[in-house]
Amino acid sequence: MTAFKPVEFRPSGRRRSSWHPPRWLVLLSAGIAIGAGGVVFVQERYLAPRLSAADSAQLRESFDRAERERQRLSGELAATSEQLKAALSEKGTLTTDLAASKTTIERLRAQLSSLVAVLPPDPRGGAIEVRAADFSTSAGALVYEVLLTRAKSGGQPFSGVMQFAVTGNSGRGAETTVTLKPVEIAVDTFEILRGSLPLPEGFVPRQATVRVLDRADGRQFGMRVLRVK
Repeated sequence: MTAFKPVEFRPSGRRRSSWHPPRWLVLLSAGIAIGAGGVVFVQERYLAPRLSAADSAQLRESFDRAERERQRLSGELAATSEQLKAALSEKGTLTTDLAASKTTIERLRAQLSSLVAVLPPDPRGGAIEVRAADFSTSAGALVYEVLLTRAKSGGQPFSGVMQFAVTGNSGRGAETTVTLKPVEIAVDTFEILRGSLPLPEGFVPRQATVRVLDRADGRQFGMRVLRVK
């Protein structure tokens, strides 16, 4: 007699499916879920909070402001660089002009030395000679131009004073001599001194005695008497 195998009755008329998802797919899905959860956890727990729309706008505005400031500073830097170039160029020109001026001064001084050498000597001689002088009066003052030379130049320049003793008529008509304020001098090889000194009111000078001293009322190193125009 044939044996019958029991059959499960399903109202839908379908058998239970025997398919299961592969293990690798389950592991992959679980890994994706865990990774996504980890990213969210780290971002929320350890990273800086995400900016709101207002914060983003403020950050953008700060960036634009910083960029404008950078551009302004870059412009100022470029302008300063141009000014520096111009200053350096001007300095080069001034240096060249200064060198040319020094050359001209040295040439003129050499020419003047040659002219001084042919002037008549001081009749009285002395360590400092009064080689030439020109005197005049203007607005109650004695205007002078005096050329002094040094017999033995070299070493330190001679330092002292030049003092004028002026003889002439006072305002009352009597002849008198007045001593004017000493002028500080320094003479190496030669020196031309120009200036003016006040005279007493109403005084009319006739001649001037030039004295070269080491100090006021000190030792005399040179002297000469000359007319006043």
